[in-house]
Amino acid sequence: MSAPTMTAEAAPMSRRQTLEALSGLLLVLFVAMLSSTVVSTALPKIIGALNGSQTQYTWVVTATLLTATATTPIWGKLADLFSKKLLIQVAIVVFLVGSVAAGFSQSAGQLIAARAFQGIGVGGLQALVQVAIAAMIPPRERGRYNGYLGGVMALATVGGPLLGGLIVDTSWLGWRWCFFVGVPVAIIALFLLQITLNLPTVRRQNVRIDYLGAALIAAGVSVLLIWISFVDDSFAWLSWQTAAMVGGAVLLLALAVRVEARAAEPVVPLHIVRERTTALAILGSLAVGMAMFGGAVFLGQYFQIGRGYSPTEAGLLTIPMMAGVLISSIVAGRMITTSGKIKPYIVFGAILLVAGFALLGTIDHETSLVIVGVAMFVVGVGVGMTMQNLVLAVQNTVALKDIGAASASVAFFRSLGGTIGVSVLGAVLARRVTDRITHDLAAAGIPTTGGGGSTLNLDALPEPVRQIVRAAYGDATGHIFLISAAIAVVGVVAALLLRPVTLRSSLDLPDPGRSVAVGADAVDGAPAFDGVDADPAGREEHVRR
Repeated sequence: MSAPTMTAEAAPMSRRQTLEALSGLLLVLFVAMLSSTVVSTALPKIIGALNGSQTQYTWVVTATLLTATATTPIWGKLADLFSKKLLIQVAIVVFLVGSVAAGFSQSAGQLIAARAFQGIGVGGLQALVQVAIAAMIPPRERGRYNGYLGGVMALATVGGPLLGGLIVDTSWLGWRWCFFVGVPVAIIALFLLQITLNLPTVRRQNVRIDYLGAALIAAGVSVLLIWISFVDDSFAWLSWQTAAMVGGAVLLLALAVRVEARAAEPVVPLHIVRERTTALAILGSLAVGMAMFGGAVFLGQYFQIGRGYSPTEAGLLTIPMMAGVLISSIVAGRMITTSGKIKPYIVFGAILLVAGFALLGTIDHETSLVIVGVAMFVVGVGVGMTMQNLVLAVQNTVALKDIGAASASVAFFRSLGGTIGVSVLGAVLARRVTDRITHDLAAAGIPTTGGGGSTLNLDALPEPVRQIVRAAYGDATGHIFLISAAIAVVGVVAALLLRPVTLRSSLDLPDPGRSVAVGADAVDGAPAFDGVDADPAGREEHVRR
C-alpha cells in the first residue's frame, strides 16, 4: 500500500500540443511496424543468403512476436506507475540496439536472437503509443485520431514491403539495410518526443512489478511454440516429447494465472480481463492476431517462391491489402467519432476478415492476381475496422489509471495470437510443402536428399527442382489461409457479443473506481474531466513530465 500523498492536477494538453506529440508517437509507431513489414518481402532472400530453413524463416518472425508478446504487459503496467515518456524512450533505445544487431547477423540463428531482442522494444512501442494516446485524447475523439493511426500503419505496411524489396534488389545495399534503415528514423523520433511529449505520470511508493508472472507466461508460451515448430517432424504427435512439452506449457501457464491472481501489481490484471467487454475484446484480438499475422506473414513468400516474382514486385502486389487497411481505418475512425458507436464497425470488419481469408484460401500457384488482390483488399478492410477499435472498446470501459494495463492486455493477447498463428501456420506450411516436394520429386524421378533446409535458396536449385518447389509453396499457401478464415470466425462471435455502447467524451470515467462500459445516457450526462484521473483517497500524485 502506498503512502498518502497530495494530488496535484495537471492541465490538459492543447490541440496543438496534442498534434505535435502525436507526430512523434506516430513516427515511432511507424518505425516499429516498419521493422516487421520491411522484412516481409525480403525474408526469402535473407534466409536464402544465410542458408536457413523454412522453420528458421518462421522463427525470424515468431521470435520478435514472442518477445513483444511477453514484454507488452510489463510495459503496460510500468506505464501505469512511471513516466510514460521515459518508457517510450527506453523502448526506442532497445529497438535501436536490436535493429543494429540484426543487421550485423552472420547466421540465421544470430538473426533470430537479434530479432528476439528487437521484439522487446517493439512490444514496448506498440503498447506505450496506445497508452500515450489514451492519456491525451478522450475515447469519443480518439476515433478520429485512430484514423491517423491506421493511416500510419497502412503506410508502414505498404511502404515496408516495397522498401524491403528495393533494398534486397539493389546490389550496393543488400539485405542488411532492411534492419539499418529504421535506425535514423527512430533516432529522430527519440528527440522529437523529448521536445513534444508531455503526459501525466502516476507515482506510487513501494511499487512491485510482477516479473515472476511475466517470466512464467513467456516460458509457457515459448515451450508451446517450440513444440508446435518440431512436432510431427523431429518427434511424433503421440510421444513423450509431446507429453513433456505440452504438459510443461500448461503447468507454467497455470502457475502464471495463480501468480497473477495473488500479485500486488499483476502484469495482466485479472479483474480487468474478467470484465465482459475486455474479455470479448481479448478473444477477438486473439483471433484477429492469429488470422492477420499468421496469414499475412506468408504472402511475401507466396508471391516470391510460389509465383516467382522479385521482392520489389512482391511488395507492389501487397498494396491492395494495405490500401484496405488505410481506407477503412480512416473512414471508420471518422464515422465512430461522429456517432460514438463502435460495435457495428467491429462486427462488420470481423465478417470481412473471414470473407477475405476464405477467398484467399482458394488460391494456388496459378490463380489470377486480380482474385488475389480483391481478397487481400477485403482482408485489409477487415483489419482496419477491427484491430485498433478493439483496443478502443476496452479503453472506453476502464478508468484512466488502468488504461496502460488494459491496453497492454489487449495488445498482449493480439501479439500472442499472432505468435501462435505464425508458428502454427508456418508449421502446417512446412509439413505440406515438404510432403508435396518429396512426392513430386519422386514422381519426376529426381532423387531427394532428405533435407529441406536449403529449399528456400532457389538460386542454388536446378530448374526442374525449382519449378516443383514453386508449385509446392504456391499450392500449400491457400490451405493456411483457409485455417486463418476458420480462426477469424472466433473474432466474429466475440464482436457480436460485445455490448453496444456510446464512447465517452471525457478522458476518465465519471467515477474513478468504476470499470464498466459507459452507455449513451451516461456519456450525455457525464462531466468532462480535465485530463487526469482523480484519486479520492489521495494516494496518487500526478505530475507532468
